[in-house]
Amino acid sequence: MRIVVAEDSAILRAGLVELLTLRGHEVAEAVKDGEALRRAVAEHRPDVSIVDIRMPPTFTDEGLRAVLELRKQDPKLPILLFSQYVETSYAAELLADQAGGVGYLLKDRVAEVSDFLDALKRVAAGETVLDPEVVSQLFGAARKTGALEGLTPREREVLGLMAEGRSNTAIAAQLFLSAGSVEKYVTRLFDKLGLPPSEEDNRRVLAVLRYLDS
Repeated sequence: MRIVVAEDSAILRAGLVELLTLRGHEVAEAVKDGEALRRAVAEHRPDVSIVDIRMPPTFTDEGLRAVLELRKQDPKLPILLFSQYVETSYAAELLADQAGGVGYLLKDRVAEVSDFLDALKRVAAGETVLDPEVVSQLFGAARKTGALEGLTPREREVLGLMAEGRSNTAIAAQLFLSAGSVEKYVTRLFDKLGLPPSEEDNRRVLAVLRYLDS
């Protein structure tokens, strides 16, 4: 894959470049701030970009703001956020375009290099991949508004795994259920959320967003 890396830490930036290169990927450019990220993406058109959230000059949300601008220009531009922080409002906004190709991993929670590389590959392929802690905090905000009322505990578990980008097969394995049982849970979720079958909309993403936006 052709990759752009945006990370303000020189050591981590160099480490990512070396890791990706050793695994056979091409790092088109590695930059340290949002403005350089915008330029690098426009110049190289990468298969996926790895982006930190807090970068110069204020170290608040420069990376996220740059990503949102880039996704407005190209909604299908694959982006993997790689950060120490959970920014729930921005995560919900990124998911809201329904285009997929979005990942959000927390640096301290990546236990295996293979997990990181798998997430990167899935995001480049157009999937949505969220760290469970990100999902937990997003759903925590939803619970405060009563948005999860009406769902059974098992339905909440299924919805949480859907938000992580898991397939029905993966959800079945995680919860020790049959594929048929998971399909029934997912169908019930869609019914409760008023999401009829549609060729134009991704109901799995809409199901998650229905709670994040409530």
